[in-house]
Amino acid sequence: MVRSRSFIAIPPGETIKELLEDRGMSQKELAVRLDMSEKHVSKLVNGEVQLTMDMARRLEMVLGPSAQFWCKLEAFYREDLVKANEENAMETDISIAKKLPYKEMVNLGWLEDLTAWTERVICLRKFFEVAQLSLLQEKLFPVIACRKLSDTEKSDLALLTWAQKAKLEARQIETGSLKMEGIKKVLPGLRKMTIMSPEEFCPELIRILAAKGVALVFLPHMKGSFLHGATFKDGRKIVVGLTVRGKDADKFWFSLFHELGHIILGHVGRTEGLTQAEEQDADAFAREVLIPKEPYASFVLEGEFGKASVCHFADSIGIDVGILVGRLQKDGFLAYNRLNELKSKYEFS
Repeated sequence: MVRSRSFIAIPPGETIKELLEDRGMSQKELAVRLDMSEKHVSKLVNGEVQLTMDMARRLEMVLGPSAQFWCKLEAFYREDLVKANEENAMETDISIAKKLPYKEMVNLGWLEDLTAWTERVICLRKFFEVAQLSLLQEKLFPVIACRKLSDTEKSDLALLTWAQKAKLEARQIETGSLKMEGIKKVLPGLRKMTIMSPEEFCPELIRILAAKGVALVFLPHMKGSFLHGATFKDGRKIVVGLTVRGKDADKFWFSLFHELGHIILGHVGRTEGLTQAEEQDADAFAREVLIPKEPYASFVLEGEFGKASVCHFADSIGIDVGILVGRLQKDGFLAYNRLNELKSKYEFS
């Protein structure tokens, strides 16, 4: 028997139990008279197996009501069972939906603006491609390698939402077979793009990485996710999603090479989450690609961090000066309010 707020699904087995009690007959004797195993009869009585036409005819001979009677009981039970389960699932999913950033998804144009929670749940199920939102808690989604600033339930749900959108967008990008050595070889060329505008480098980034088996997706920042970027495997391709949190160029490029670092270091496509050490390894990878440690160490040793010196060093290593400013601020050589005018701001359509 299954209950929900509006429905009670009563299996035919309840009627069988009543008839057996009236006759003083055990389930073991019933099994013998039906020429069925005790195990099957037990499951039938408990509603665990479907009552077939064959069984209905046997019950007619042994217990009396017509086969049509038993078939109708079974049909009513199955119909009520679906309704009860659906109602229970809907109530569970509504509680999950209330934790998801539905309004923001609407504002971003990802979902339809709906008022009723039942309609929202259906919309969210389709977005996440699951029969029930409760499945979001299962291991249906890949382990995501990501660069974010906070770990909370809200940020985890926002990350899952953002990554699903990245997955959907990545389906529109045709990729070649994954080539790890190929990704390593294009890193210097990608680094040179730091001095280009987004209009110039975006299509090139997408094209170059797609040829190496990586689908690069740009998405708006989602509130509460504290997210800069995320990487995960989807089928035969790797998806790298990037957001421009704060729209600073230095954060964008660091996030890109951080995510590529996860790929090259073998952190993607695993069944368990990333460790703090692996996140730090991806950070170190990004730092080294953008500003190699030897020339950087020589530069900071000189101790000249005026505008002219910083611009000259950035130009000498062929990188956007804002990236260098961000690094110097992060490492404590510059106050966070100094030379910010050298930082580029990106706008993505």
